[in-house]
Formats: sequence, structure tokens, C-alpha cells
Amino acid sequence: MKYITYSYKEKKSLGVLIDSNVIDLHLVSNGEIPNNMSEFLINFEQNHSWVCININKHKSNSCSLSDVILHAPLENPNSFRDAYAFREHVAAGRKSRGLGMIPEYDLFPVFYFSNHNAICGPGEVEIQKAQSFKLDYELEIAAVIGKEGRNISVDKADDYIAGYTIMNDLSARSLQKEEMKLNLGPAKGKDFSTSIGPYIITKDDLEHKILSSKDGDRYNLSMRAFVNGKLLSEDNFKNITWTFAQIISRVSDGVNIYPGDIIGSGTCATGCLLELNQTKNSNVWLKNGDEIKLEIDELSFLENTLKFI
Repeated sequence: MKYITYSYKEKKSLGVLIDSNVIDLHLVSNGEIPNNMSEFLINFEQNHSWVCININKHKSNSCSLSDVILHAPLENPNSFRDAYAFREHVAAGRKSRGLGMIPEYDLFPVFYFSNHNAICGPGEVEIQKAQSFKLDYELEIAAVIGKEGRNISVDKADDYIAGYTIMNDLSARSLQKEEMKLNLGPAKGKDFSTSIGPYIITKDDLEHKILSSKDGDRYNLSMRAFVNGKLLSEDNFKNITWTFAQIISRVSDGVNIYPGDIIGSGTCATGCLLELNQTKNSNVWLKNGDEIKLEIDELSFLENTLKFI
């Protein structure tokens, strides 16, 4: 299923997208299904099962996708962690700071906490002046957690994922470069805006799964980024170094994860201007009015337009 948060005739609802039609889940379930994604995820397995069994009865009770406004599919996550799971991007990021790769990268997946209150969806994104210098996009996939767990083994970790969505972790590289000299990871360079969307697609709806291994599920999904219509970034989700199963196992070591947590993959190879500038010896960054389109097979596309304020 493809779950969306949307507005129709000034009413915000939780819906499921079937082809180009949107069905209001709270309405067609007579209130049995919650009207927001955060509550839906608390009892995800039960609610998702109801949708799978009953939704075909309500296809006629829908509106057109073209008539709605899409929001972030999960507007208020409990927490937001972002991993560092694509080796090529990690190597490029370290190179930009005059550093080589280190053996610790291969020991365990790493992540940092970002701002779960700065999540937005498709559409216009306002950027304040301090964050507008050397502004960058990051092409990522995010996993949305669908049940609570702790000390989760890698072989069980994929069971805790409700679904996936596209993620654009906007980054102020000028701020990030200075603050990371202090070795605490990114902070103000990252915490002002992250967009996700357009929907959360459940694992049972993904068709391009590569056979699971002891390291967790992998998917053959092409990833692309466009700025003002020009293709700049291209990679594949199957190239992820640390799988989401491995990341979730690490995240849950000694702590609970909860329904509504989101975990980003980290940027894929070539998935940001920082990498591309190094490769091309250029100095290109996002500008006011730029249109960013991130596109991933089966996950559709996430579009944002920048507005500097």
C-alpha cells in the first residue's frame, strides 16, 4: 500500500493511494482507522491488515490525486536518525574535509540524531539566510518503523520496518564544515529542514526485492536527483553498504525503537552537490527558486522548490 497525508477541500486526512485515486481511510472505515499516520503506525500491523482486506470495497469512494495537496506522509515522527550507509558518499565527505577512510567504518553502522520537528513534505521549502550558503540536497531513502523493539537482531530487524519513503536531507555545507571540526557530527548544518514523501510504500508492495541475506533485505531501486530538470545524481538502493536491518539492529542496541521513528539511509553515491563538486572541481550550490526532484523506482518522486527568506 501507498499511504499519504493530504488535504482535500481544506481537510487534512490520512489516505491510501491506488493508481491516481486517493481514499480517505478514516472516512471509509467509519473511524476505525486513525486519521493521522503517527496513530496509524502505533497499531500498524492491525491497521494495515484492515486496509489490505477492505480497501477494494471502497475504490469508488475516492478523489483524484490531482485535486489534493500532499504533505509529509509522516509529519510528526517520534525521532529522526540519519545513517551513513553508502561507502562512496562517506569517502567523498571525508575527502572534502581532508580525511581518508578509516577502518571503523566497516565495524558498525553509524548514525546521528537530526531534528524530527523540521520534517516537511513536497512543495515549497523556506530557507533562512544563515542556512542558504552552500545549500545542498541529499538523495536518500528513509525507513519508517512500524513496531516497538529493543536489542533487535539483524535477521529480525526488517520485520520492524513498516515501509519506505524518499528523503531529501537539506544541508548547509558552510555551517556543517565548520561545526564538524569539533567532532560531534552535524548540527545546525542539518537541523533546519528535511523533506520526505510523497508516500510511505509498505514492504509488501515493493516488487524489486533482491533475495534476503543474513545482512538483511536489499532492493534493486534506481535513485536519481534532478535540479531544474537536469539529472545530476544517479545510484541504486542495492548498493547500500550497511542495510537497514544492520542499522536498526545497531540503533536498538540497549534502547527502544518505536512506531513512527524514521531512519535515513544517508546519501547515496553522487547523491549531493558536495560529491559532484569534488568530482568536477566545481563550486555549484542550490539557489533561491531552484526545483529539486528526487526520484526512486517504486517510491515515485519528491519535488521541492526553494524559497530563501
